[in-house]
Amino acid sequence: MDFIRGVMGKVERRLFIPPQNQHEAHLDTALAIGHGQTISQPTVVAHMTEALNLEPEDRVLEIGTGCGYQTAILAQIAREVFTIEILEPLANQSRELLTKLNYTNIQFRLGDGYSGWPEAAPFDKIIVTAAPPKIPEPLLDQLKPNGRMTIPVGVLSQKLLLIEKTPEGFREEIIFPVRFVPMTGTAQGE
Repeated sequence: MDFIRGVMGKVERRLFIPPQNQHEAHLDTALAIGHGQTISQPTVVAHMTEALNLEPEDRVLEIGTGCGYQTAILAQIAREVFTIEILEPLANQSRELLTKLNYTNIQFRLGDGYSGWPEAAPFDKIIVTAAPPKIPEPLLDQLKPNGRMTIPVGVLSQKLLLIEKTPEGFREEIIFPVRFVPMTGTAQGE
C-alpha cells in the first residue's frame, strides 16, 4: 500500500475537483464533481488500485473516467490506460485536464462502458468506478488470463469485488462494502 500511496502523492487531487470543493481535497471522503457524479475517497482509490497488482507493462481498462483522478493514478503505473466515460461533459473535461498534465499513455472514449473496449482487448487489468447491478459479461470476456478486475457491484447494498481470471474460471473476493454512483447506460437494463 505504501507504493500506491506514493503514486497517489504525485497526483494532486485538488486539480480534479471543482473550484467550490477544492478546499476539501485533503479529506478522505467522496466529493461531488458535477453531473450527479463523485470523486471517490482516497482510501477507496488506494484499495482498488492496490488490489489490481498493477505492473509497468500492463494495459488497463477503466470504466468511468469521471474527473480523471483514478485515471491519472493508473497512468502513473501502467504502460497504457484505456478509459471510457458515458457523460460527455466529464469526458471532455477529464481529457482536457489529463492532456494538459502531459499524460501521454491514456486513450479516451466517450461511450457506455458496459461493453468495454472490445477492439483494444484483452486487458491485463480492469477497474470499474461505478456500480452495475451485476458484473457485465463483456468485461469478463475482455480480461486476459490471470487478469484482475476491481468492481463495485450492487444496487442498494454494494460490495467492492476483486475478480481474477484463473485457468479454472473466475475467482471472486469481496474486498469490503462500498457506496458508488450507479453505472448508467446498458447496466440499468440488467
